[in-house]
Amino acid sequence: MVYKDITSTENLLRAWQEFVRGKKNKKNVSEFSLNLLDNIFKLHKELRNKTYRHSDYEHFKITDPKHRDIHKASVGDRLLHHAICSIIKLYFDKKFVYDCYSSRDYKGAHRAMSRFRCFAGKVSKNHTKICWVLKCDVKKFFATIDHEVLLSIFHKHIKDEDINWLIQEIVSSFNTEKGKGLPLGNLTSQILVNVYMNEFDQFMKQELKVKYYIRYADDFVILSDDKKYLKNLLIQINSFLNSKLKLELHPNKVSIETYSSGVDFLGWIHFTDHRTLRTSTKKRGLRGVIGQGIESSITKSYLGLLKHGNANKIAGKIENIAKHEV
Repeated sequence: MVYKDITSTENLLRAWQEFVRGKKNKKNVSEFSLNLLDNIFKLHKELRNKTYRHSDYEHFKITDPKHRDIHKASVGDRLLHHAICSIIKLYFDKKFVYDCYSSRDYKGAHRAMSRFRCFAGKVSKNHTKICWVLKCDVKKFFATIDHEVLLSIFHKHIKDEDINWLIQEIVSSFNTEKGKGLPLGNLTSQILVNVYMNEFDQFMKQELKVKYYIRYADDFVILSDDKKYLKNLLIQINSFLNSKLKLELHPNKVSIETYSSGVDFLGWIHFTDHRTLRTSTKKRGLRGVIGQGIESSITKSYLGLLKHGNANKIAGKIENIAKHEV
């Protein structure tokens, strides 16, 4: 992998085709596309001469279900994010552990949940023994990513100095506080947090030899038939995250529970023989279809989600609301 793989006009054009899907009617995208080739050649020249500078972000808030700050980059910058990710994701994907499920092709939340159920069956010997689950969540994950640590990890893997310069330009374009934070709205952020947390994944798998471990972004679970083992593991986890990655676990989102009592993971409450939707996810689904029709993509998305668990009742409510909307 070299700098030209990312910055070539061919890759920028391919990235545009990927980026523009579903966005052609957006005003800023339409304006950029009016002079598409000129804009792409201009971006290519800036990258070639290393005069490229990332623009400022548009800031807005969403509730999903908790309040989140989203920072949206300009069209040209987002095009470049796609061009970067199309190359580096293929390189890094081979380095990630199998049970990292966020922002990876052929992975995702549903596969993570299936893997969770599979692990629980193995640990509990088909539900004949107690299966304990250590569940953890990193506090203010995106906002506390340390730039110096991230760039050091990235440089360890990538020796091309031009690529490192470009990643540094992207990373340093945003701060929650000096030298901290990645914007939720950037496609690059999704891959870079996996690069960051891969250090932790490797620690868990290679050094601690944790067998039943699953991570999705900043949520991770470890399953065992030994509660004491999980308590001791938690001490080592805290130490590594604090000292190596400058991250903290969310004190209110760390728990050790039995699988049979119900474990909240990726929006679902998981039991031995079924899973039910988290209450906050149900409420979000009901609110989300207000004003939508039964054939809208939002309604179909929620109904598709509900097929992955025991949620016939809530699915019926969503269908009923959507059918009565114009």
